[in-house]
Amino acid sequence: MLATGGLGFAQLNVVVVRPKEIHDVLVNPGMGITTFQRFNGQEPNPPLKWSEVGPVAKLPQAPTKPDFPDTSISYCRWYWNVLETEPGKFHWEIVDLALEEARAHGQTLAIRLMPYSNQDSLPVWYRNSGARRANKATDKDGEIWQPDFSDPLFLKYWGELVAEAGKRYDGNPYLDSVDISSVGYWGEGWSPYMPAFAYQKELIDIWLDTFQRTPLLMNFDEQQALTYGTAHGAGWRLDCLGDMRTSSTNPYFPAEMLEIYPQQVVRAGIQDVWQHKPVSLEVCFTVAGWKERGYDVDYILDQALRWHVTSVNIKSSPIPSEWKSQFENFQKKMGYRFILRRLEYPKTVEAGSMMPLHMWWLNAGVAPIYRDFLLAVELRSTKTATIIRIPVDVRKWLPGDAVFDGTLYVPENLTEGPYDFRVAMLDPRTEQPAIRFAIEGRQDDGWYAMGSLTVKTR
Repeated sequence: MLATGGLGFAQLNVVVVRPKEIHDVLVNPGMGITTFQRFNGQEPNPPLKWSEVGPVAKLPQAPTKPDFPDTSISYCRWYWNVLETEPGKFHWEIVDLALEEARAHGQTLAIRLMPYSNQDSLPVWYRNSGARRANKATDKDGEIWQPDFSDPLFLKYWGELVAEAGKRYDGNPYLDSVDISSVGYWGEGWSPYMPAFAYQKELIDIWLDTFQRTPLLMNFDEQQALTYGTAHGAGWRLDCLGDMRTSSTNPYFPAEMLEIYPQQVVRAGIQDVWQHKPVSLEVCFTVAGWKERGYDVDYILDQALRWHVTSVNIKSSPIPSEWKSQFENFQKKMGYRFILRRLEYPKTVEAGSMMPLHMWWLNAGVAPIYRDFLLAVELRSTKTATIIRIPVDVRKWLPGDAVFDGTLYVPENLTEGPYDFRVAMLDPRTEQPAIRFAIEGRQDDGWYAMGSLTVKTR
């Protein structure tokens, strides 16, 4: 760090600090590459395969450290037939365990509850409840019991599952986000049996009504639903990042990256959602699957950054060695990345007075931080320490520069003597340092050393 003083009495009492930037990949809350259906330190999936079946028991740690990025988020999802085996008999112990495991592995948990898929059926009890079926057993897709999403029984029973989940988990500090899961396979919001939008809206509203504290993510596929969900406070996610096909004959799996996605962002009017709510992406196939198909990884990652991505699920499959440098650079740009460029404070302050403070920060990422972390200064002597909060809302720090020019009150009970001057961003619940900055000076307890000052008393 470089500290300099200027001319004149006022300037002679000033410490100027210009922290040195570092270029590490930073693991910070609520952002980055996620693990999928597992937790930090557990065996990754094979290069080209993954499972949609969420964990229902503790998973073992890998015998050696996996070749996979450390991450602050575990993303897990489970089918309805696992979570509610009988009407009203909910197996929340499955989600409870995942929350416990995420916490034990230094992560928060992002979740989706899924109604069914092309391989995982709706609960038997639901199919036998008198609920309407949208297809017949003799149809081409007759092996899968397709629900009628306009059926009041679907809204009733699916809504009960969502409501119970909200009562149990909304606002849990270890729950990172919840996907709005509604129509179709995996709850992605598309189906050959799409109901009118009025019914889609009802299936979105049950999530909006139930999860009012934990961030929600709206699935991407249906434009009107996407616009509605994000207009009512949700962020957004998509499931096929990296699909670089230029055409498709499958109406339910169109060419995504080069046809649907970029245009739908505009048509849905969601270009600026990232300024207030997160954007989370999931890879199509796996990253090794992109390579196998000869896709352009630079184009894919650049597009994700243009969408102001905060988190990415790469399905816990390994990153090809030839692409690791691209992914490291990507991780340094996604989400938020805070650099303290310049700090100015007095060399000497008086207890019981206002202390001038000037800070110039840079958010070198592509998105803001979405939780209200607390920027703070600590004055620490050999005998005591005091934390002084800085009155800024860091959620407003969009990519680019942020400046604080203000004053902080130096407590009147501080004793005379030298104090270390330290800076951190605190978790509002624990009041402990939670955010890593892209600068030198981090100490073992998470605070950043910025020099020292002297406190005098009257």
